[in-house]
Amino acid sequence: MIQTKRVYEKPSKEDGFRILVDRLWPRGLTKERAHVDLWMKDIAPSDELRKWFHHEEMNWSEFVKRYKSELSKKKELLGELKKLGNKHGRLTLLFGSKDEKQNQAVILADILQGFKGKK
Repeated sequence: MIQTKRVYEKPSKEDGFRILVDRLWPRGLTKERAHVDLWMKDIAPSDELRKWFHHEEMNWSEFVKRYKSELSKKKELLGELKKLGNKHGRLTLLFGSKDEKQNQAVILADILQGFKGKK
């Protein structure tokens, strides 16, 4: 099972293995308070894409397209996430964005649920 959650929300037992999928560490949050098991900043959108998305007029469908293109070159990292999901049973992909529906973790969770790479 793969779910997404804001890193600023209180951790729970139902989270399973918690993975931060942001390129930058969340502001004002200590590592102790974040309860992050793994920080995979390399799976996050590139700096260029992240800056484009936050500084341009938000175009969600274009962001999804560009991020999926970046992820198509990161099959090894996707496979690693899939293996972690198989090992731990439940993954929570953590993100810092205030928008809970339009962020990279949502896209990543959707891709992982259909990813047929390494088990």
